[in-house]
Amino acid sequence: MPEVITKHPDVVKQVLESAGAKCGVGEPQKILEKCPREQFCSLPGGEICVYGVRGVAEMTQLSRAELCEARTESRPPGGDGVGAVAVGWSMAMVLPAIVAAVVLGRRRSPPPRRSP
Repeated sequence: MPEVITKHPDVVKQVLESAGAKCGVGEPQKILEKCPREQFCSLPGGEICVYGVRGVAEMTQLSRAELCEARTESRPPGGDGVGAVAVGWSMAMVLPAIVAAVVLGRRRSPPPRRSP
């Protein structure tokens, strides 16, 4: 199950809740047992732990070394890497929206049938 990092964790949790997730309400944590209760979201298809930027140190699936390594690997030769980091953070913002879209797509009911 994923841990998600975003600049706006409350917005991500609202988006997930709009798709039927239960966030921060004490749902049983079957896989993400170390996720802080207020950051935990339970969906019919799994669990998500939503971290803000300041919560990176609490993450269990991604280490500081991996974050630092990713930053240096994404730095273009002779550049400062700011663009690559911006793209990475943008993707972190987009992932929750993709998850919500998938969940909403599964919850859609088929259109009513027309009688002949």
